[in-house]
Amino acid sequence: MRRQVVSWIFVAALGLVASGGASAGPSMEEAREGAVAPVAVQKVTVPLDGLRDEAAMVLVGTALIGLAAAVRRAA
Repeated sequence: MRRQVVSWIFVAALGLVASGGASAGPSMEEAREGAVAPVAVQKVTVPLDGLRDEAAMVLVGTALIGLAAAVRRAA
């Protein structure tokens, strides 16, 4: 349990550092002054039903990992 709490705190701190460092970079106008290359971007829409399927897969995977850990401790 301690490892999970420490890992979540580490991830949160890393996220705060990353978001703070992003604002210290050059502004968008300074970046545009350089050579601008056209980029082709394809938009992909994700249906809401697909998002629910992914969430279900994450929950099932988490349950399987927890079950495997319980079996490993019992053995």
